[in-house]
Amino acid sequence: MLLIGNGRVLTRDPDHPYWPDGAVAVEGEVIAEVGERGALRAKYPDAEWIDARGGIVMPGLINAHTHIYSGLARGLAIEGNNPTNFLEILEGTWWNIDRHLTLPMTRASAYATLLECIRDGVTTIFDHHASFCEIPGSLFAIRDAAKELGVRACLCYEVSERDGAEKCDEAIRENAEFARWAVREDDDMIRAMFGGHALFTLSDRTFEKMVRANDGMTGFHIHVAEGMNDVYDSLRNYGCRPVNRLLYNGILGERTLLGHCIHVSPAEMDILRETGTMCVNNPESNMGNAVGCAPALQMLQRGVTVGLGTDAYTHDMLESLKVFLLIQRHNAALPNVGWGEAMTMLFENNAKIAARYFKKPLGVLKPGAAADVIVMDYPTFTPLSGENADGHILFGMMGRSCRTTIVNGRVLYRDRQFVDIDEARLNAWTLEQSRKLWGELNHRAY
Repeated sequence: MLLIGNGRVLTRDPDHPYWPDGAVAVEGEVIAEVGERGALRAKYPDAEWIDARGGIVMPGLINAHTHIYSGLARGLAIEGNNPTNFLEILEGTWWNIDRHLTLPMTRASAYATLLECIRDGVTTIFDHHASFCEIPGSLFAIRDAAKELGVRACLCYEVSERDGAEKCDEAIRENAEFARWAVREDDDMIRAMFGGHALFTLSDRTFEKMVRANDGMTGFHIHVAEGMNDVYDSLRNYGCRPVNRLLYNGILGERTLLGHCIHVSPAEMDILRETGTMCVNNPESNMGNAVGCAPALQMLQRGVTVGLGTDAYTHDMLESLKVFLLIQRHNAALPNVGWGEAMTMLFENNAKIAARYFKKPLGVLKPGAAADVIVMDYPTFTPLSGENADGHILFGMMGRSCRTTIVNGRVLYRDRQFVDIDEARLNAWTLEQSRKLWGELNHRAY
C-alpha cells in the first residue's frame, strides 16, 4: 500500500474536492481512500509513505490527442523544407518523417514521448500514430514501450491513401489487428481506437473498408477540418461538409474522437452533439500551423464534449491549458471568456473521454478510481484554497512542477527521479535511432 500526503489534495471529486492537509491511500491499482493526513497515517501505519513535501496532490493528467511519431523531431531541420501553408507542413515535415520511421525508430519515439509525459504528470495518452515506412507491428511496438514504462495509452494507426493503396490497406490491417488484441486482452492500461488521417486523404471506399475491418470493435480517431483542405475536398468531391461525410459513412458515435474541428459549421456541431461524438482541441499546434482557432467555446455551448490535447506540440497539458485560454480570448476579443471552459475541458471532459475506453475512473481521486496520482511542487506566496485552486493551476503551474508521478499504483517518478527506469540507457538508444532518421532525411551523418 502507498500513502501520498503532506500537501494539499485537489481531488476533482465534487463530493469532496479539496483537503487542505490531506492524503491519498493506494491499494494495488486503485485508490482506497482520500482524507485527512493524520487520520489516514493512523489507519494505514504500514503503508509506504510518499511525501508530497508541501506540494499539491492531484489526479494524473490526460492528453486526449498526441502523436508519438513526432518524438524524434526535436531540433530537426529538414534541408530545403520551408513550408508556407498547412499542406506544405504535412508534406515537407510530418509525412516526410513518418515515411522514414522504422519499427525501432517508432519504439524510440515512444520512449522519448512517454518519458516526457511522466515528467510532466501526464499519466494517460490518446495517441494517433503514423509510420508509413514500416506499418505492420508499429502499434504493438508502442504498446510494448507503454507497458514497459507504465503509462496508460489508447492507440490507433493513421489510415491514409497518401502513399497508395497498399500502404492504406496495411494501415487498416494494423488497426484491426491491434483492436482485436485489445478486445481479447481487455487490459485496462492499453486500449485501441481505429485511426484515420484527414478526410482529404481518405475516400469513401476507404471509409467503407475501415468500418468493415473495425466491425464495431471500437470507435474512430480522425483529424477533421484542421485545415480548409478538408472542407474544400468534401464540398468539391462529395457535395457535403466534412462532418456530414463522416455521418454518411458511419464513422460518428459516442466512442469516436475527432481531432481539431477548426472549420466546422454550427450545423456540423449539432450533428456532433446528436451523435454523441467527442472532439479534442489542440491550441498550440493550431497556432503553430496557422490553421485557425477552433470554435471550442461554441461547441461546448451546444453540448459537444470537447477535450484538450497537444497534437505533440508539447507534452505539458498545463502549458496547453494556458494557451487555450489565450487563443480563445484573443479570437473573441473578450478578456472574460474561456476560464471555466478551459478547466472543464482538461479536468472534466478529458476524464469523460477516457471513461469511454478505460474501466476504472480516471482524472479523479476517490475510492475505486485508478491510482493515477501526481504531486506538483508549488510553494505559495498568495492564499490558496479549494475555491481558487484553478487559478493557481492556470497561472502558477507547469508540467515541470511535477515532482512525483504514480500510474496504476506504480511509482514511476519520485522526487524528480525515475524509478526502475534507466533513463540514460533509453536516451542513448533513442539518440542512435534519431541520428539514423535525421541522416536519412538529410542524406548526411549526424
